[in-house]
Amino acid sequence: MISVQNLSIYFSDEPLFKEVSFVVADKDRIGLVGKNGAGKTTLLKILSGQLYAENGNIVITKGHRIGYLPQEMNVVSNKNVWEETLTAFAEVKQIEEQINKINRRLAQYEDYESKEYMNLLTTLSDLNHQLEYIGANQMESTTEKVLGGLGFSKSDFYRPMCEFSSGWQMRVALAKLLLQHPEILLLDEPTNHLDIESIQWLESFLYEYQGAVILVSHDRTFLNKVCNRTIEITLGKIEDYNCNYSIYVERRKERMANQKQAYENQQREVEAIENFINRFRYKATKAKQVQSRLKMLEKMDVIEVDEIDTSKIHFLFPPAPNCNRVVFEAENLSKKYDEKEVLRNVNFVIENQEKVAFIGKNGEGKTTLMRILHHELECTSGILRRGEMVKIGYYAQNQNILLDPQKTVFDCMDEVAVGEVRTKIRGILGSFLFSSDDIDKKIAVLSGGEKARLALAKLLLEPYNVLLLDEPTNHLDMASKDVLKNALLRYNGTLIIVSHDRDFLQGLTDKVFEFKNKTLKVHLGDIQDYLDKNKLESLQLLNTSTKTSQHSIEDTESATKLQWEKQKQKESTIRKLEKQIQKIETDIQAKETLTEEINKKLSDPKHYADEINDGTLYNQYKSLQKEIDNLLEQWEQLSNDCEVLKA
Repeated sequence: MISVQNLSIYFSDEPLFKEVSFVVADKDRIGLVGKNGAGKTTLLKILSGQLYAENGNIVITKGHRIGYLPQEMNVVSNKNVWEETLTAFAEVKQIEEQINKINRRLAQYEDYESKEYMNLLTTLSDLNHQLEYIGANQMESTTEKVLGGLGFSKSDFYRPMCEFSSGWQMRVALAKLLLQHPEILLLDEPTNHLDIESIQWLESFLYEYQGAVILVSHDRTFLNKVCNRTIEITLGKIEDYNCNYSIYVERRKERMANQKQAYENQQREVEAIENFINRFRYKATKAKQVQSRLKMLEKMDVIEVDEIDTSKIHFLFPPAPNCNRVVFEAENLSKKYDEKEVLRNVNFVIENQEKVAFIGKNGEGKTTLMRILHHELECTSGILRRGEMVKIGYYAQNQNILLDPQKTVFDCMDEVAVGEVRTKIRGILGSFLFSSDDIDKKIAVLSGGEKARLALAKLLLEPYNVLLLDEPTNHLDMASKDVLKNALLRYNGTLIIVSHDRDFLQGLTDKVFEFKNKTLKVHLGDIQDYLDKNKLESLQLLNTSTKTSQHSIEDTESATKLQWEKQKQKESTIRKLEKQIQKIETDIQAKETLTEEINKKLSDPKHYADEINDGTLYNQYKSLQKEIDNLLEQWEQLSNDCEVLKA
C-alpha cells in the first residue's frame, strides 16, 4: 500500500531522518512513537504530501486515498455540525455524476463487444464499488453514529459550528475524516481533544477499520488497544516492531541487550585476533596465519550498538507550604453561561493532600470548575469556601493561547520569578530540555510539546500547596509523562487533575469526581477502580431483567456476587489467552529470523551448487513458512477469541 525507500529530510545540518525505509500493508495498525521532536509529525506530513523529503521515494498504491488529521487546525465554517459533517460525502456526488455520464454513454453503444464499451463497464463497476466502500447508501445513519461516538448529542447536530470550542471543532474534523473512509488513515494525536468515553469508542472504530492506520499518540492504553505494529523514531532512524506498544517496550529492551552482548563478544574476538597479529607479525613461520587473520578482520561485519536517546525532563515539585485541613468546600454551587447551565447545586469537600481526578465528557463542566477554584470565574449561585492558606499553581488546558508568542522562553519565566529563584531560571529550563540556544527562542516557534514543558517549568518557580492541572499530558512524550507522574506521586500537597489519559491517571489519585448531567458524583479509588465499577454496572444493567427492582435485597446481592465471579472468571480466561498469544508471537519471530537467515544463504552464489543437488535449504525454508502460516492462523483465532471476550 505504501512503500518508503531511503527517505531523508534535513531541517539543519543534521538530518531529521536519514535513509529511512519501511512498508505499510493494507490493514496495518501502526503506532509511531518517539520523543517530542523526533520527527513523528514530520513523517505524517511527508506521507500526506504536505511536506517533501530531500531524498528518497514514497510509492502509494494507485487509487488509495490518504486522510490526514493534524494535531491542530483552524476549522472555519458557517454551517451547523450536521451540515459540516455531511460535507465529508462531497466525493459521493462527484462519483454519482460520473456514473450518470457513463450510463448515458453506454446507452448510445451498439457494439457491446468493443474495447471502449468493456472499458466503460469496468470503470462503472469500480465507481459503484467505491460508492459501496464509502457507504453512500447509509450516509445519514453512519454520520449520526460517528458524531454520537465522538460525544455529540442529537441536540448538538443543529448548533452552529462557531458555538463550539476548537476541541469540539476538531472532533467534527475527525468525524469527517472517518466518514470519508480513506484507504490510509494518518492521525496525529487524535485523543488530545477526546474524553475517555469517546476514546474508547474510537478504539473500537479503528480496530474494525477496513484500511491502514498510522497514528501518533502518547496514550499507552490507546496504542495498546489499537495498534498491532510499532515504529520507533529515534536519532534519525526507525526501528520496526511487529507488536503493540507494551510488547514493543519489552522487545526493545531484549534487542538492546542482545545487541550489546553481540558487540562485546565481537570486541573480545577482535582483541584476540589483534593480539595474535601483533605477537607474530614479524615471524616468518607465522606469516600465513597472520595474513589469514588480517583478512578475517577486513571481512568482519562490525556490530554497532544503537545509541539510546536518554534525554528527558527531570524535576520535582518544591515541598508544599503548610495548608488548612479543608482546601475547598462547595455548597449548592451552580454556574451558568448566559442561559446555558453547566453546573447545578454541586456539593463537595477537598481536604489537604488529597489527590482528585476530574472525569467526564467534554462540556460537562470540569474546566469550568477548575477555573472557579482558581478564582478565574465566579459561581452563579451557591458557596465556595477556600482555605485561607491555600496557594494555587495552575496549568491551563489552553497553554498555546495563554503564553505570549512574542516573548522568549527566558522572558516568560523571568517575568514570573521573584527573588533568589531568578538565578535558577536557566537550570530549571535545562531540566525541561531547553538548551542555552532554546531559551532565546520566541514562544511562537515552539512546538506543542515544548510549550507544555515551559508551562510545567513555570510551576517550579515558587512552592504551591495546591496544584490544579487541566490536561497536562497533552503534547508530552512518553518519557516526559512518566517523569511528571513520578513528580506528582512524590508531591506532598493537594492535587486536582483533569486528564483523559488512563495510563497516566492509574495509581495517581485516591478520588474520582465524575461530572455528568450538570452535577458530580464522588468515587473513592483511582481511575481503574472507577472504570471497573462502571463496567460492572453496565454488565449488571445488561443482564438484569426489568423486574429487578421488585427483587429482595438478598437476591440483588446474590446476582451482583454471581456477576462479579463471572467477570473475574472472564478476566482470568483473557489473561490465559494473552499469554498464549504472546508465546505464539515469540515463536513466529524466532521462525521469521530463521527464514531470513536461510534466505540470505539462498541468495549467496556459493550455496547454488549444493542447493541444486539436494534442495535442503529450500525445503527448510518451505517448512518454516508452513509452520509460520499455521502459527498465524492460531494467533488470529486466539486474538479473535480474546477480543470477543474483551468486548
